[in-house]
Amino acid sequence: MDIIRTGIGITKTIRNVGRLKEVATIFGRHGFAEFIAGPIRSYIPNMVLPQSSRELKKELETGIDRELGEIIGMRLRLIFEELGPAAVKLGQLLASREDIFDESFINQMQVLRDRVTPVPFDEVKEVIKTSLGADIESIFESIDENPIGTASIGVVYAGKLKSGEDVVIKVKRPNIDRMIETDFSILLFLIHQVEKVSEEVRYLGLSRAIEDFGKSLQSELNFHIEALNCQRLKTNLSKHDKENVFYIPEVYTQYCSRDVMVMERLKGVPFSRVREHDPQIIEKISDRLESGVHLFLKTFLQDGFFHADLHGGNFFYLENGQIGLIDFGLMGSLGKNSRKSFVAIIYALLTFNYENLVYEFLDVAEYDRIPDVDALVSDVRSSLAPFIGLTVQQTDLSLVFKEVIAALRKHQIFLPKEWYIVFRSLMTLDGVGKSLGIDFDLYSIMESDIHELVKEVFSKEQLIEEAIWTGKDFFTSARSVPRHLRWFTKEWSKKGYAFDVRLSGHQKEIQQVAQSIVFLSYCVLIAFFLIAGVLVLGDKELGQWREIPVLSWVFWVIAILLSIRAKVSLR
Repeated sequence: MDIIRTGIGITKTIRNVGRLKEVATIFGRHGFAEFIAGPIRSYIPNMVLPQSSRELKKELETGIDRELGEIIGMRLRLIFEELGPAAVKLGQLLASREDIFDESFINQMQVLRDRVTPVPFDEVKEVIKTSLGADIESIFESIDENPIGTASIGVVYAGKLKSGEDVVIKVKRPNIDRMIETDFSILLFLIHQVEKVSEEVRYLGLSRAIEDFGKSLQSELNFHIEALNCQRLKTNLSKHDKENVFYIPEVYTQYCSRDVMVMERLKGVPFSRVREHDPQIIEKISDRLESGVHLFLKTFLQDGFFHADLHGGNFFYLENGQIGLIDFGLMGSLGKNSRKSFVAIIYALLTFNYENLVYEFLDVAEYDRIPDVDALVSDVRSSLAPFIGLTVQQTDLSLVFKEVIAALRKHQIFLPKEWYIVFRSLMTLDGVGKSLGIDFDLYSIMESDIHELVKEVFSKEQLIEEAIWTGKDFFTSARSVPRHLRWFTKEWSKKGYAFDVRLSGHQKEIQQVAQSIVFLSYCVLIAFFLIAGVLVLGDKELGQWREIPVLSWVFWVIAILLSIRAKVSLR
């Protein structure tokens, strides 16, 4: 399913014109009527949009003390709440992009975290039956009808299999795929229209963020992918986790489908509730969590695959002392070259090499024009210098992250979504430590691992492998060169071996270069004939002009004629 499609061919994308009318009406009621009236009427003739008592355009023009992000964020939040789960999901996703939006906008979107409506259990039973092809009574001994978790895409229930295992059942909301496809395409279309009219809204970069999320939501809408993510992470951790720090629950794949996932229920306390449950557990968690950070870096840098949503609710302290992980819908991945860039960025950060840090960021970031590098280095240095060397208790890593992102954004530089997920994951790990009062120094952990990681990532074996692949690419290209040369020669011969040169935009400059080359050629010929005339004289002693050989005079006359021609060529 292609979740996000732009306004091109919108009549095919937005099949539900009634929903378009409903969404447009809500946008109009919250002050966006002036921005979208024209485009909407081209698809729904004679439609009259409701007017807000406080038009957004006027509020933006008055220059009141409220921030731009707060003004637009509040109105969008109210719109998303009215539109339902699909739009609420979009708002929740926008709330996680501190790299694009300012704090006032993020604060408005974060309110949507608690705006998820429940699903009637009868509908849930029907989804399970349709998806698994059997009545729930034939698979589960029992299911608690009160959900233990409610999200925009899925609802989670506790249950027990017929075989006796305690499990959690994650069920996708009915018709959420179609709702997201319809609502996201409509929202993207309307926001594109608003951005065309309003420079302030365009500055926020809403359409950029929505398009990013549209590409990644596919995995969250398919619980088969989440089940595979869980199993893949479990396999990767087993290679590095010799002390069994982490525990990944078992997935019962025979009861998993696109819309339903059944996995082992962990017996433990989520980190988000440790303080109220048993504060003494924190001491036991401390060493484990620090080892967990080491493992996070190793699995990420060696395998390029990691859990990208490590907040306190997804960590569990288990009865056997292990740390359990849940929720594998949002995973991050980076290719080998990107991981090398990450190591270089961290190494530059730890060694206070701000110039290299900026250059590494420029290699991976997105920007329309090359920034003022010296100014960028200065801004990044100012942002990072006060925080380096502080422990996690002394440093607000979220603030560090926001300061760096603000410095990049000031120069119109944006991190790709996959890179942002990496830094956000580190920031979230830092937040987990803060919430538990655990004093581990994230920078020191990185520093203790970074030299080993550099050796592993840039090892002799890795370099040999890179050389082999580079050689393969070279020889593949070399094999194709004769073939393309034959094709080129064949086509060239059809034109009588003549080149058709087309100049556009720089005719004057190219003409000047051509004249210079022609003049230089004449100079070479003139020098040749002058020297040739002298060489013809040999060692003869000449007393009169007429003793000069005729051939010398011929060469010199030619040189004079060429000089005149060279002068003419410069006109």
